[in-house]
Amino acid sequence: MNPAYAVFALKRLGQAVLVVLLAYVLTFVVISVLPGDPLTSTLRNPENGFSEDQIAQMVSFYGLDRPVWVQLWEALSRFVVGDLGISLRSSQPVATIIGEALPSTLSLAVTALAVALILAFAIAYGVQVLPERAARLLRSFPALFLSVPNFVIGLLLLNVFAFQLGLFSVIDPDAPIATFFAAVALGIPVSAQIAEVLITGLDHEFRQDYAVVAYARGLGRARLFFAHLLKPSALPVVTVIALTVGELLGGALITETVFGRAGIGSVVQTAVATQDLPVLQAVVALAAVVFVTVNLLADLVYPLLDPRVDLVHRASRPTPTPERASV
Repeated sequence: MNPAYAVFALKRLGQAVLVVLLAYVLTFVVISVLPGDPLTSTLRNPENGFSEDQIAQMVSFYGLDRPVWVQLWEALSRFVVGDLGISLRSSQPVATIIGEALPSTLSLAVTALAVALILAFAIAYGVQVLPERAARLLRSFPALFLSVPNFVIGLLLLNVFAFQLGLFSVIDPDAPIATFFAAVALGIPVSAQIAEVLITGLDHEFRQDYAVVAYARGLGRARLFFAHLLKPSALPVVTVIALTVGELLGGALITETVFGRAGIGSVVQTAVATQDLPVLQAVVALAAVVFVTVNLLADLVYPLLDPRVDLVHRASRPTPTPERASV
């Protein structure tokens, strides 16, 4: 392994771990330490029906009778080993609740990402190979996709394909065909950003000398697209995909509600309605872990795809001299 790449990877890994821990600490402070002691007030809410013995056990578990720094240390100690606490609503381990809901959300998010990539690739390919009038029409698709919220797209898909055509049933939202249409609703807005970046990269590469010469010598647009333009143009897409993870997670919560899926979205909705603070804290921490992990993978993959990336943070271009700067 390249020593410079190993140092680069270790630095990025350390930064990722630090960001996750800071996100958890911030969430802990906001939810658990602010004046009002939300955990205790939730436990003593008569609607929750906890006995004094149960309240005492929960207070002892979360360390509410101890100094704040002790509470934070114990919470971090449990977090790093995967212990996310106990739900105040169901008295089940939070890890169990999230573990039961996470596969549904992950399948939706992964399918939506696949849909977004296919749509973005199809639009970018069409812009390069179709006649000018059709290409101009395709160039307007990303703006259109981005302007329509995913819940509106979801409601339209439900009305047309579920209620009118009967292709899937709303009472079985986890069926593969239902998951596909939910992923389409989530993936269409995400595809807009990927398509826009890919189209911009392709336009830039097509104006380069090597592409102009290859096209002038009779190389077809389709062959030029796959053989010369796609790879260098797709490099920025790696970064965009990593940045869209947050949109996928946030959009998944809304899409799950629209399609009636029992995923993380329903867990968050129930936790907010019942003030189940340990669950909310765990979901925020999970979102931070997923987002940081995906961006870490993007950082690690990018230098492998583009050897020009400077791994030691030195300028890749010569520093301008005073004479150059004055030109």
